Amino acid sequence: MLHLLYIFAFTILAFIAVGNLIRNLIMFSFDRERTYPTNSSGNQGSFGYYASRKQFVPHPELLDSAGNLIKEPLLVMRSINVEDARQHLDALYEASPGHKRENSEEI
Repeated sequence: MLHLLYIFAFTILAFIAVGNLIRNLIMFSFDRERTYPTNSSGNQGSFGYYASRKQFVPHPELLDSAGNLIKEPLLVMRSINVEDARQHLDALYEASPGHKRENSEEI
């Protein structure tokens, strides 16, 4: 009987948490679209965070050397087969400083 009470209580808590999550996501999306008035004396008002975001300033990694936005993908991965990947990993492992050579012990 106690197990059913726990299941019922946690089911109610889960519904409350999911409802809260959905309500917060909706409120944040509406809040992001809203514009707030700015003070003439600077950004010391209660909406200082929103008032200070007048224009979009991109992250420096998204800019090229001339300061223009990069429109191409930032990560390009080439496809290699398993054997090539294994050879690269083995080469890295053998080149590591903590690697002990097994061949010298066998001789």
